[in-house]
Amino acid sequence: MNKFLAGAVAAFGLSAGAASAADEVRLQLQWVTQAQFAGYYVALENGYYEEEDLDVTVLPGGPDIAPPQVLAGGGADAMLNWMPSALAAREKGLPVVNIAQPFKSSGLMLTCWKDTGITGPQDFKGKTIGVWFFGNEYPFLSWMSQEGISTDGGDDGVTVLKQGFNVDPLLQRQADCISTMTYNEFGQVLDAGVSEDELVTFKYEDMGVATLEDGIYVLEENLADPAFKDKMVRFVRASMKGWKWAEENPMEAAMIVLENDETGAQTEAHQVRMMGEIAKLTAGSDGSLDPADFDRTVATLLAGGSDPVITAVPEGAWTSEITDAALN
Repeated sequence: MNKFLAGAVAAFGLSAGAASAADEVRLQLQWVTQAQFAGYYVALENGYYEEEDLDVTVLPGGPDIAPPQVLAGGGADAMLNWMPSALAAREKGLPVVNIAQPFKSSGLMLTCWKDTGITGPQDFKGKTIGVWFFGNEYPFLSWMSQEGISTDGGDDGVTVLKQGFNVDPLLQRQADCISTMTYNEFGQVLDAGVSEDELVTFKYEDMGVATLEDGIYVLEENLADPAFKDKMVRFVRASMKGWKWAEENPMEAAMIVLENDETGAQTEAHQVRMMGEIAKLTAGSDGSLDPADFDRTVATLLAGGSDPVITAVPEGAWTSEITDAALN
C-alpha cells in the first residue's frame, strides 16, 4: 500500500510538473549574436517570454549556418531570414511562411569609393562590386537586371566579387563597391580610418529596390497545429515587446546583447552604434507585415530578366493570423 501511495504521489508530481512546464521555442538567428537581434535578447532578459509561459532558446548563426536548412531539418521552430532568401527557398520546395515582420525598412546598401567616379547606378558598368551570397545576393541581382546591367563582367557589365562577411575588398581596393549594412559594415569601414567624404553610398531603400529583411518564418505544416500557432502568437507578442523596449532604450539593449555574446567578439562601441541604426529599421513596425511591402519585395524579385529570383507571385508565403492574434 505504501509503495502504491508513493508511486501515485510521484506520478502526480511528474504530471503536475509537465503541466506547468513552459512551451519551448527555438529561434535560429541568421547571423552571430549582435544588436541586429536585440529584441529577442531583450525579451529573454526582461522576462517577456517567461510572462508568456515560453522557454525560448536563441540559436546564433554564422557563415556556415543556413537558417532555412536548420528549419527544414527540425533544428529550430522559427527562423529569421531575409524575404528574398525565404521566397526562393519556398519556390524550391521548402514551405516557409512569414508570420511576423519586425523590420519595417531595409538596411542594405552599396558603399563605393568616390574616387572611382561612381555617382549613380549607370556608373557601375566596368566596375567590380562585392556581393554577399547565401541568399543575400538576390536583391542586388534584381537591381542590376532592372538597370539593364549585366553581372557577367566586361565594360558593359559589373564584375561580381563574392564578398566575405567583412569589408576587406573595399579597403584593399579589390572592389570599387561592396555590400554593407547601415548598422554594421558601414561602421567598420569608418572604423578603418576612411572618411565619409571619401565614400558614396546607395541605400536599396532609396533606390526603390528594397526587400524585406529579418522576418520571422516557420514551416507551413506546423501552422496546422493549433498548439503551435498559439505558441507562436505568444512568441511574437513577447518578441515585439522586446523590440519596442530596445528602440526606447538602445544603450541598455546593446548592453544586454553584449551579455549574451558568448564569443566575446563584440565591442560596446560597435553594438551601441548598431543598436542606434537598428532602431531606425524597426521603427514603425508592430510586427505585422504590410502587404504593400510584400508586393514591392515580390515585384523586385520578379524583375530579374531571364534569371529572376522567383518565377511567379508566391501563394501562402505569409500570414497575418499570428500577428492579428498577438496584437489583439
